[in-house]
Order: sequence, then structure tokens, then C-alpha cells
Amino acid sequence: MPQTTSTLTLFQNQTFRMLWIAALASNFGGLVQAVGAAWMMTSLTESQSMVALVQSSVTLPIMIFSLLAGVFADNFDRRKVMLIAQSFMLAVSMVLAVLAYEGMLTPWLLLGFTFLIGCGTALHNPSWQASMGDIVSRDELSAAVSLNSMGFNLMRSIGPAAGGAIVAIAGAAAAFTVNAFSYVGIIAALWFWRPATPQRRLPRERMGSAFSAGLRYVAMSPNLIKVIFRGFLFGLSAIAVLALLPLIVRELLQGGAFVYGVLLGCFGLGAVGGAFMNARLRARFQNERITQSAFLAFAVSCIILAISRHYVISGMALLFAGGSWVLALSLFNVTVQLSTPRWVVGRALALYQTGVFGGMAGGSWAWGAIAQNFGADVAMFLAAAMLVFGALVGLRLPLPDSSELDLNPLNTFKEPPLRLELRQRSGPIMIMVDYEIEQKDVGEFLAVMSARRRIRIRDGAQQWTLLRDLENPDVWTETYHVPTWIEYVRHHERRTQADAESYEQVLKLHRGKERPKVHRMIERQAISLRDDTPRKDVPEEATGKKRGL
Repeated sequence: MPQTTSTLTLFQNQTFRMLWIAALASNFGGLVQAVGAAWMMTSLTESQSMVALVQSSVTLPIMIFSLLAGVFADNFDRRKVMLIAQSFMLAVSMVLAVLAYEGMLTPWLLLGFTFLIGCGTALHNPSWQASMGDIVSRDELSAAVSLNSMGFNLMRSIGPAAGGAIVAIAGAAAAFTVNAFSYVGIIAALWFWRPATPQRRLPRERMGSAFSAGLRYVAMSPNLIKVIFRGFLFGLSAIAVLALLPLIVRELLQGGAFVYGVLLGCFGLGAVGGAFMNARLRARFQNERITQSAFLAFAVSCIILAISRHYVISGMALLFAGGSWVLALSLFNVTVQLSTPRWVVGRALALYQTGVFGGMAGGSWAWGAIAQNFGADVAMFLAAAMLVFGALVGLRLPLPDSSELDLNPLNTFKEPPLRLELRQRSGPIMIMVDYEIEQKDVGEFLAVMSARRRIRIRDGAQQWTLLRDLENPDVWTETYHVPTWIEYVRHHERRTQADAESYEQVLKLHRGKERPKVHRMIERQAISLRDDTPRKDVPEEATGKKRGL
């Protein structure tokens, strides 16, 4: 069961406290900037689709570049990655502010700058979220994610209202300037943070193999697939509120920038309440029950926003929407992190973000187009229907409860002594493992090997097969390939404590006098015996001459 202790105890962690406070200032500036951009677009164009595209321009790069950012988070110093991302956003925000003061912004130029800021966010987020596991313990991870959500949404309850006031008094250019200054604090906090960097025994993965490893791990992890799909559905439908709120304020409530900021603040205030309730709810209810409730509560909020013509009623609806928003998204985030080992957590979080923000980007465009043709109220009714559908999907694809699996590295593999000298890139490598299984145990053995196949492929094995000896039916051989020797070593380094259970089950079924025999072989093309001179395009280990083999 999830922990029920107060999340506020995490503030005793100096590193977490320093970064959390710095993130508050950065989030405040980002939300002020969002209000300025959304409201400036309404002054630059009458197109409702262009107004909704402001939200898409921020979320689209997160969908496109998250996996690349996840590769950086898993293979490079996360602190340096975040510093680069924050410095980039600072530079973009300063240029945006200058152009706004000079009156040089056009609708498409504004979208371009918000897209660039979204690119910086895409680079920053996987490293930021994965760093939580470096700062706090696994048991504290849920509390850390909730506190981060609470901090962001605390600023959501203040920042939009402040942004609306700034835009109303000094214009959108002032909002962009505030955002530029807000990056200074988090850049300073990251600069002075000195995390312990574990020494790498293996070289960094190449970009291509790192991409495929992340995709493969998620594809072979059913729980992660469920979380990402449900997150996509939630992002696709729930983003209607944030994307269309400027239009709801202007057309349905007949309000201005300050009203928009206050109502967006109500959404943030509700999210803060949701963050505080998160631990209690997770202690009492299963993850799927909380998720379904969040979908349905958000749907009710959309319906109220569609029919309301009074600020107070709309503000109450946004309180419930904000609470549902943070409950669902923080639950998705924690489930991904608790279901993923550290070596690939950045890429898993990136793929989760790709799903969620891809849904948000597509939803922002779709709801904007619907509002353009049929009105904002009709779009909100349709969004509510989509949210109800998302809740019903949980009946077939329930969200898993928080994983209690031990995903720490197993660390039992030792490189075998080799008579043939290999380079790290030597390969392809073929592995054969022989088992002796009695006929009465075949059914159980096949079931165990099915799970083992998934683990093997998830950790990098290719062309996995299971063979049975026709002359000696008790002998079974598991075979798989890896591209190079270093990938074979990396394959074993990825094994977790939880994975050991499947191998222990195989060992119990193995009836041989010794442990299963492992054959490690390197594939080579046939070479003519008349060719006594090593060819330049054939590695020496292929000929067997380097060690006299």
C-alpha cells in the first residue's frame, strides 16, 4: 500500500527543498507567460483555432522531442541537461519580450516562440522527473511527485490571476519579461546542486540503440502500455478546458483578461487540493477507482462550464477540474516511475509524456476546430463525452496498482573468461542455454519461459527462440542474439531483482546434475581455407588467428 505519512516531511531534504522553491518561481513565470500569450493571440486575430493553437504550440514539441530528451536523461548528466534547457528558454523568452515591446509580433511568430519554449520544456521534463529518484528514496517518490504537482498548481492558482493583472495593466510584453526573469532562480539552484554521479562501467548507449531500447522496454511492459494509453485519453479530452477557457471567458461569460486569470487560478487551487488528497486517496482506494473518478469528475466540470453563465459557478467547476487533473496525472507519473528501473526511467517517462502531451496537442487543435464551427459550449459537451469514454475504458484496461517489485539491479552477472579476444563492438553474439526438463514439467516450463522471453526481449535480446531436441526430448535450448558483446553485457546489467524470480523457477524445473549450460558464440561468415592472409574487412577474431585458435 502507498505510504500515508505527510508529504510535507520531504522538505527536510535540503536538495529537494532548494529545487522545489526554485521551480515555484519558474512555474510562476511560465504561467504568467501562458496568460500573456493566450490573451495576446486574441488581440492579434479573431480566429478561434489560432487561439487554441497557443496551447498546442507548447504541448506539440513535448510530444515530438520527449523520447530524445529521455535518451539524454538516461545517458547524460541530468543536471547539465536541465541547465541547458533552462538557459535556452531564458534566451527565447528575452527575445520574445523584446519583440512584444516593439510591436513586431504576428500570430505565427507568437506561435513560433511558444513552440521554442515548449522545446525547452520537452528537454527539461524527463531529466527533472527522473531526478526525483536520485534525490529521494523509492518510498518517498510518490510524495515527491505530489509535492511537485502541488507546487506547480499552487502557482497555477496564483500565476494566471497575476498574469491577467499584469496583462491588463502593463500588456503582454510585461508578462513575457516576468517569465524571462523567472528562469534565473532555477538556473542558480541547478548550478549549485552537486548530485552524486554513479561511475559508468559501460560506455554510453548510441543514440539509435538507446531509442530502440526505450521503445522496446515500454512495448514489452503491459503495465506501462496501459498507463500511457489512459494518459493519452485523459490528455486528449481534459485539455479542452485549458485550451478553450479564453473563449469561454470571452464568449460565454463576457469577461476579460483578469477574469480569465482568476478562473484559471481556480483550476490551480483545485489542483493544490487534489495534491493534498492524493496520499489519503491512494491509501484507501485502488488506482483504477481513483482514475475513473478523476475522469468522471472532470466530465461533470466540462458540462457545468458549457452551461454556466456566472463566474462563481464556473469557478466552482474549475476547482473540481483542477483536483481531478492533478490526481490523474500524478497517479500516472508515479505508476510509470515505480514500474520502471533506473536505467530506462527517463525514456519511460518521456514516452508517457509523449502520449499525454500528444493527446493534449491533438485535443487542443480538435476542440478549437469544433469551437470554431459549433461554439465553445458544444466542444465542452463533446469533451465530457470523451472523458466518460475514458472512464469506461478502465473496465477493460484497468490501471495497475503501484508496483511493489524490487527494480534495483540484480548485479549477479560476471563476464566469463574468454579465450577469443573480443572488442566491445564485436558481434553478432548468439547465446544458447540448455535445460533438462522432465515430460511432466513441460507445461509449467513453457509458461515460465513465456515470461522469460518477454524479459529477454525487453532487455535487448533479439530473435529469441525455444528449441527441443528431437533425439533427446528432455533437452530444451533457449537461444537469442545480441548485436555486440557490449550489448550482451548490457543485457545482463539491466536485470533487476524482480526478474530473478523467473530464473529461479526455471532452475527448480531443471533436472540436470549441473546448472544449465550456457554457450556464448560469435557469428562469422565462412572464409576460404586457401585465404591464409587476413582480409582487411574481416576482424582478426573471425579467423581465430589472434589467439592461435
